[in-house]
Amino acid sequence: MDCGHSWTMEKPTDICTCPHCRARLQVRETFERKIRQKQYFTILTTCGEYQVLRMFLLSVEMEKGCKATSCVIEIGQYWWNAQGRKTIIAVQRVLGKYIDTFSYCSPMAIRNDNEAYRHISYSQIYPKFKVTDTLRRNGFRDDFHDIAPTTFISALLSDSRAETLLKAGRTEHLKYFLDNSRAFDACWQSYKVATRNGYDIEDISIWCDYIDMLRRLGKDIHSPKYVCPSDLHREHDLRQNELRRQREREEKAKKRKKAMEDEKRFHELKSKFFGIRFTDGTIQVHVLESVREYLEEGVAMHHCVFDSAYYLKENSLILSATIEGRRIETIEVNLETLKVVQSRGICNQNTEYHDQIVNLVNANKRLIRQRMRQTA
Repeated sequence: MDCGHSWTMEKPTDICTCPHCRARLQVRETFERKIRQKQYFTILTTCGEYQVLRMFLLSVEMEKGCKATSCVIEIGQYWWNAQGRKTIIAVQRVLGKYIDTFSYCSPMAIRNDNEAYRHISYSQIYPKFKVTDTLRRNGFRDDFHDIAPTTFISALLSDSRAETLLKAGRTEHLKYFLDNSRAFDACWQSYKVATRNGYDIEDISIWCDYIDMLRRLGKDIHSPKYVCPSDLHREHDLRQNELRRQREREEKAKKRKKAMEDEKRFHELKSKFFGIRFTDGTIQVHVLESVREYLEEGVAMHHCVFDSAYYLKENSLILSATIEGRRIETIEVNLETLKVVQSRGICNQNTEYHDQIVNLVNANKRLIRQRMRQTA
């Protein structure tokens, strides 16, 4: 209460009117006799040809039976010239656990802009604005459209694109672009193509994401064929899947390139086993002798012998079992124990020849041991 008047209400209520000053009040039950409240507010005004946003802290102390006392402290001022260049004059910010910790007795001076001043600039604003002719000419009509004033004013004075969007009534698009400056720069030419063709962008964030995917896929982002999809969400999902497949191809190509670079290390580890071959008359087993053979084995058998870089595992030897040149299973032998660790067919499934293959490898593991002894 501003007047400090005290009285007893006849019955509890949420809203009442002070019988002394006729102020409409919201009732809150409390045992506090003193209350101190603070609130930031801003005023939009001018000084000559400059647009100015002044920031204040309003502090009010109330005590039962006493009139409320208030104090207003100016925190700072944002200044813009007609070209949108910005300067801030403010009291000094000091270290503290809160974002708005200031030295109120420090002089107003030019400061570096920071989150504290920007936070306060987005506080409640006095509804009567004083605006420069330049800002009026560029489309400002006493509405910030839920955009931070420091961002909105700078953009409207310095960026003709912001003026274009505001005058066209596309305030949601303007808000998105000012919050995402990279998308503003990357998508603006495509945006102009879309608007010239009368395309209605219902979801600007999805559309910008879609344009970004088109660019990464090498599509023409200045063609109405691409930038004006009839079903935006469907096309977005299609391009997303296409981009994922492209990334998978690029990743595989990268792995293959690295694998070729690993060929020298592979030869150092496994060349002593090259040439090992044996058969039982039906099944032929041989050692894989190059990284490319690992790649071909992995692709043909749909398993991870290549992707998991088995060719660089020092204690593993990989062999391939075939029948008349047709791959049947891929075998891994532990070089420390000479035991078969695993033998896998297509998609890691065992085949009808599984036991026969394992027995054949076990029967010929002496060939592996001999090669190891020769290089010991």
